[in-house]
Amino acid sequence: MAQDNQEGVKLRPAGYAALIQRYGLEVIPNWHSSLVATSGIHRVNKTRAGIEEVYAPKYWPGDSLGAHLEFACKYDGLNLAILAALFEVVSETDFVTYIQSKPTGKYARRLWFLWEFLTGKILPLEDVQQGNYVDLLEPDRYYAISPARQVRRQRINDNLLGNRLFCPVVRRTETLQHFEQDDLAKRCRQVVSGYTDEIMKRALGYLYSKETKSSFEIEHISPDSNRTERFIAQLELAEREDFCNREKLIDLQRRILDSRFAESDYRTSQNYVGETVSHQQENIHFICPKPDDLEGLMEGLIASHLNMEDHGISAVIHAAAVSYGFVFLHPFEDGNGRIHRFLIHNILARRGFSPQGIMFPISATMLKNLGEYNTSLEAYSQSLMPLVQYALTQEGRMTVHNQTAVWYRFIDMTQQAEALFQFITLTIETELVQELQFLVNYVKTKEAMQEIVDLPDRQIDLFIRFCLQNKGRLSARKQASYFANLTDDEIAQLEQAFQSAYGSPPLHSGP
Repeated sequence: MAQDNQEGVKLRPAGYAALIQRYGLEVIPNWHSSLVATSGIHRVNKTRAGIEEVYAPKYWPGDSLGAHLEFACKYDGLNLAILAALFEVVSETDFVTYIQSKPTGKYARRLWFLWEFLTGKILPLEDVQQGNYVDLLEPDRYYAISPARQVRRQRINDNLLGNRLFCPVVRRTETLQHFEQDDLAKRCRQVVSGYTDEIMKRALGYLYSKETKSSFEIEHISPDSNRTERFIAQLELAEREDFCNREKLIDLQRRILDSRFAESDYRTSQNYVGETVSHQQENIHFICPKPDDLEGLMEGLIASHLNMEDHGISAVIHAAAVSYGFVFLHPFEDGNGRIHRFLIHNILARRGFSPQGIMFPISATMLKNLGEYNTSLEAYSQSLMPLVQYALTQEGRMTVHNQTAVWYRFIDMTQQAEALFQFITLTIETELVQELQFLVNYVKTKEAMQEIVDLPDRQIDLFIRFCLQNKGRLSARKQASYFANLTDDEIAQLEQAFQSAYGSPPLHSGP
């Protein structure tokens, strides 16, 4: 249906927008929507939902199914979820007629492949016998595997990141290309190369502890020492072992949770993320896949992980697609967020992005930038929520009434990839640098203090911690309680040693 703007120019939806309207599809909106004006010039409008692009009249594709499908491929980009929903309701005869009208066209062949890929149904068409192979994803527009899997039937190079059980899509935005040009892995190596082996060894233990504490704190959890040590033990293995398989994920969940709530398999009940806002009222933020769909989705996620690892996809893109995919699938009743952040470390370490023997506290960055982190999650969840039909009992048990798997199966992860690059940049340039410099100052202070008074290490740690908490000075109360055996002159010299290294530092918990 055409719409009029303020100048009286009619705007007709084209591409996905036209198909969604024509077939009454309920879908997560595409990041890009197209309108064709009856007069005027090309313009682009940025909206909260993405980009709305208005094209001049010459771009009108016509009214046919095939015309709008090709327009969508050219201008709106690849949206597997919308295509999957469309192919469920569109006439197979109409679709076959379109393919037969352009049997060797690159868009027709791509769409033909996608029909069979998404529906699992083989169309009554003969294999293409001649012509060059065509990339399914255009590498200048999308992150795609290489070398691709050649499909003889349509003479297509299948370079998707996943399979029909789970297949993320990440667009090559200017933002992502700029991040890749910055070569963050090289930047990280440069940062750590300026520090001694002694500092790096001390830093690693501290960074493991900080990452663990921050990851739990994001979820407002205060773990006991046992759970903390178990999580650290798993982080220490992240560089050597691939945790993205069924057995490892289940074992990881059991190790990092209170043993009373650990699980022996993926969940079998419907779960959701929400909070109680009043008596018998829940504020639902996110509804997870139905348990009956979970087995296939997780199988697809793991296959996609291996596909990206085997074909050299950018380590950060790989980590974003798998880690965010994991938390959106939410395969366990509890622990999903911590495992999601753990998988970022696991993939970056095993792909050689982070230097060997070092990890950076990305959860600390996420914790300090919690609004941006929540936005990266909500970019998907807020679009999903209006599509899920559910009922919630007074006891908090949820039932999802409609079919939802397609929306978890085919997710555009571009915003999540951009967010992860931003978090990694901040971690390298702020958290990591600050923590390493803190430890340099700590070693310098400790050596200077031992020249003044031969204090035990525990006493030195305590003195430094108190000075950090009190802007470089030891309070009279702390002096009386913990350092009564030292003279005022010794205290003054120790404070001066601290201030020489740290100055008047902000509050810091210390290593």
